[in-house]
Amino acid sequence: MMRVQVRGKNGFQVTRAIEQYAVDKLEKIERYFREELDAYVVCKVYNDHHKVEVTIPTKYYTMRAEVGNPDMYGAIDLTIDKLESQIRKHKAKITRSLQKRDGVKDIFHEDLDIEALERELVHQPVRTKLIELDELSDEEAITALEMLGHDFFVYKNDLTKQVHVVYLRNDGKYGIIQTQ
Repeated sequence: MMRVQVRGKNGFQVTRAIEQYAVDKLEKIERYFREELDAYVVCKVYNDHHKVEVTIPTKYYTMRAEVGNPDMYGAIDLTIDKLESQIRKHKAKITRSLQKRDGVKDIFHEDLDIEALERELVHQPVRTKLIELDELSDEEAITALEMLGHDFFVYKNDLTKQVHVVYLRNDGKYGIIQTQ
């Protein structure tokens, strides 16, 4: 059993439905662990999106995931999925590197079939899109990104003729990924 504490921040009032939804979703995470753990869920509201943070501290390390989404339920779903992905990815490493410490090797269920879970949770693309790359300057690409309202924009740089990706960073500034 996982003890879950859900609270709101930035003026968000946690409803019983949101709290129960988070508790139900965290049941997916429980199957990875033998011991009872605490989970802290923080639901935040902003002008244009919601953000959910989930933190699960254990004796030697802390698992944490945070995701923003226009919908609170969607943010909860994505945060739990991200956390589960982190646990699956790092379970063997954590167990190996910390098994010398008392109790760490006993945190995870040994009989959990990770390969079966990964087959169950294979990420499938929901959409494939073919695009024609425009030759643009970096500034024009940023403008195109802003006009579309997306998080990234792929284009061909007009000077180097290489494919670049301009993206919106968490701090609100823009980054550019250059390819070779």
